[in-house]
Amino acid sequence: MRGIEQVYALAADMGGMGFISGNHARILHNNALINLHTLHAAVLNGVSRYFYSSSACVYPEYRQLDEDVVPLREEDAFPAAPQDAYGWEKLVTELLCGYYAADHEIETRVLRFHNVYGPLGTYEGGREKAPAALCRKIALVEDGGEIEVWGDGNQTRSFCYVDDCVEGIMRTMRSSCRDPLNMGTDHLVSIDGLAHIILELSGKRGVRIRHVPGPQGVRGRNSDNSRLVATLGWQPQTTLREGLAITYGWIREKVCGW
Repeated sequence: MRGIEQVYALAADMGGMGFISGNHARILHNNALINLHTLHAAVLNGVSRYFYSSSACVYPEYRQLDEDVVPLREEDAFPAAPQDAYGWEKLVTELLCGYYAADHEIETRVLRFHNVYGPLGTYEGGREKAPAALCRKIALVEDGGEIEVWGDGNQTRSFCYVDDCVEGIMRTMRSSCRDPLNMGTDHLVSIDGLAHIILELSGKRGVRIRHVPGPQGVRGRNSDNSRLVATLGWQPQTTLREGLAITYGWIREKVCGW
C-alpha cells in the first residue's frame, strides 16, 4: 500500500449458503485477518481513504424471519444478532473502520452489499450464489427436465447487479458519509420467482422445480434505500430482469459454449 491514496477492500473468503453454512470457523478466522491486516496496513502507509465492502448479513436474524420482510434500515443492525460467522466479522469490521477513522488520519467508507450478481462471477464449484447457481442449472437442463432448489423456494431476497454496485462504490467514496449504507435494490423476490425469471429468459419449456433439503439462510431480506438515496441522490438502476439476462447469457456461454 505504499504510495496508495485509496484502498478498496473487496477481498473475502466467501461463497453461497452451502459454503457459509459449513465453514463458520474458516470464514471468521480468514476474513477477520484479511480485514485487520488491510485496514492497519492502510493506516501505516498513510492511505487517505479506505472502502470496506460489508454485507447485509450484518442484520439480525430476528428481523428476517418472514418472507414478506420489512426492508432493513441501516440502524436495524443493532441490537446485533447476525445469523452466521460471516455477518459477525462484517459487523465487527464496520466498527473497526469507525474506530480507525476516529483514532487516525484516515477516512473510511462502508457499503452493505445485498446479494450482488452478474457476469464474471463464480458460477460453479460450491461457492456460487443463488442467481449464478440457477443460471447454470437452467443453462444445462433440457426442455421438460428438472432443476433443484434448496428449501421450499419461498425464501425471499433482493438482488443488486454488479454494475450498479460499482457505481455505488464510486459515489460513496466521493461522498462525505462515514456511516454504513445499504447497497442493494428494494425489489423483493422469492427464490422460486428468481428461477422463473431465468427460465423465461432461457426459453426453456416445461422445466420443473424440485425442492430439496439444503441451507437457506434467513427467511427474508430486503433493502431500505431511503438513506442511500438521501445521501447519494442515487440508487441502483438495473432491473432484475435486465441484470439476469446479461448474467444468464454469460453463464450459458461458459457451460454450454454458446
